[in-house]
Amino acid sequence: MDLTAIARLTADLRREVQKGVVGQDEALDLMLVALLCGGHILLEGVPGTAKTLLARCFAAALSLDFGRIQFTPDLMPGDVIGTNLFNFQTNEFSLTKGPIFTQLLLADEINRTPPKTQAALLQAMQERAVTIDTDSHDLGDGFMVLATQNPIEQQGTYPLPEAQLDRFLFKHVLDYPTVEEERDIVLAHGTNTSMPKVGALGIEAVADQPRLQAVREMCAKVRLSEELVAYIVDIVRATRSSDSLQVGASPRAASMLAAAARTFAVLEGRDYVIPDDIKYLSLPALRHRVVLAPGAEIEGLDADHVIRQIVDHTKAPV
Repeated sequence: MDLTAIARLTADLRREVQKGVVGQDEALDLMLVALLCGGHILLEGVPGTAKTLLARCFAAALSLDFGRIQFTPDLMPGDVIGTNLFNFQTNEFSLTKGPIFTQLLLADEINRTPPKTQAALLQAMQERAVTIDTDSHDLGDGFMVLATQNPIEQQGTYPLPEAQLDRFLFKHVLDYPTVEEERDIVLAHGTNTSMPKVGALGIEAVADQPRLQAVREMCAKVRLSEELVAYIVDIVRATRSSDSLQVGASPRAASMLAAAARTFAVLEGRDYVIPDDIKYLSLPALRHRVVLAPGAEIEGLDADHVIRQIVDHTKAPV
């Protein structure tokens, strides 16, 4: 595939997803970047911002097998990955696969389930495999987790541990739509109170697995100069020395940011990375990997503000 074909694929994807979702273009772009570079994404937004519908439309437009887990306080790890059940007819154990065996897994309201169930995703997100009773089962290179959480509801929730957050390539915060977008939403979906059926939206698949694999291979070959590698490392290391942060980003963050920058460059029509790619992706790639210092919290700062300051004060190559 060439850059023109990829640009056409991206435009077609946006057109198809927009049949069901109004706005949320930035979220869609980050989801596509995550899918193409082998990452996972956490979407944080208040109820009614189309997180679930966006995931369903995205999967339909890219011919991805879609699985959903509604995370609840009583969900067990076996409900996620599956379990071996004894078959009395054959006197043998047989594997009953959980919903994690898919290509795009929607982990809906992931912070509603206890840590032991959240941890069921750790191996899958890192190794794209799960272990059930000492046997390892492959999930495929294209496996992706799209998790959602509600930022305003605290009762009955379990914050994700730092080790789990670090598995996500991006954390994107969905804003409320603009006035024009909200009017369009009401015009499009104001006829009933339930979420529209994706099959009724007329979404057509714009890519298949071989085509997506070809794009992935092209993204991995994008040129990232040594100066830009140093720029990424400088940004990540600056989070560890900031007085406003108690915990900085991990080395994994730097590698993931580099992979994401390569992919984003391709979607922008280039076979090379520029500093603006890194600047744009730094916030969603780092905001969930840092922990504010107590003094910064007292001053009313948040992680986004600190990361923006770090990026602004880190010298970019010319």
